[in-house]
Amino acid sequence: MRELLIATRNPGKVAEIKAALQGLPLTFVSLEDTDAGDVEETGATLVENAVLKARVYGDWTGKLAIADDSGLEVDALNGAPGVASARYAKSDSARIDKLLRELASVPEARRTAKFRSVIAIHDPAIGKTAVAEGSAEGHILSARRGEQGFGYDPIFLYDEARKSGGEMSREEKNAVSHRGKALAKARELLKQYI
Repeated sequence: MRELLIATRNPGKVAEIKAALQGLPLTFVSLEDTDAGDVEETGATLVENAVLKARVYGDWTGKLAIADDSGLEVDALNGAPGVASARYAKSDSARIDKLLRELASVPEARRTAKFRSVIAIHDPAIGKTAVAEGSAEGHILSARRGEQGFGYDPIFLYDEARKSGGEMSREEKNAVSHRGKALAKARELLKQYI
């Protein structure tokens, strides 16, 4: 059974990745189980950041590594916060509050948005990196709905499910979310490494 380093310190992402990859012959290792430091996300795109994290953490630990970079692209804000979604403010709650303030004058019907996720898998033993992408269309709600999930989940209404990420179970969300779609593709890619 091969070890897979989940290269994130976000417990919500760790749980989603583990759930999506269950059943593969992998033993999951978290960054908390290593002495790896933090990697600064210096990429200009989601792809660049996901690949950077997978390569650095994989090479640092010598383990097969999987990393995600996701972004919320709001049409009324010209695609912002985009690649800076995690750095938009200091906490999930502060990020939501800031986004709602910036959209206060935009009617809910015009708050179209897209969640994008890029998953990178890096195998330091062979120096190979693979990438999978997923996206989900939706709208930004004017107020939080639901207590599930993390990040922007309570205010992102998935068009496909007609529910916010905060109203869905992990299984429901993985079926329609950007990360769930990218992880389904990553699951197939991982079979080449195990």
